[in-house]
Amino acid sequence: MKSAKRRRLEAKGWKFGTVQEFLNLSEEEAAYIELKLALSKNLREVRRKKNLTQHELARRLKSSQSRVAKMEAGDPSVSLDLLIRSLLALGASRKHLAQILS
Repeated sequence: MKSAKRRRLEAKGWKFGTVQEFLNLSEEEAAYIELKLALSKNLREVRRKKNLTQHELARRLKSSQSRVAKMEAGDPSVSLDLLIRSLLALGASRKHLAQILS
């Protein structure tokens, strides 16, 4: 954003900051969210590289297509455990998981 536009908006009462500041998240909470989003994004990428539909992945996981969609979207109801188990079911190695986490 251009500094002139930002100054005009700030003069009208707008505030600027990070999502972490806006939601008042601790460093740990922000890191947890980033981790879930990275795993979710990677799950989608690995599934697509293997030319699988969400329905096919769901069948492998003994789950539903809607659950896979939630996993890939980073839905708050999806646990880290489920994301990691799903990546492992797609053949992800521990080394690959470590790369995602770092």
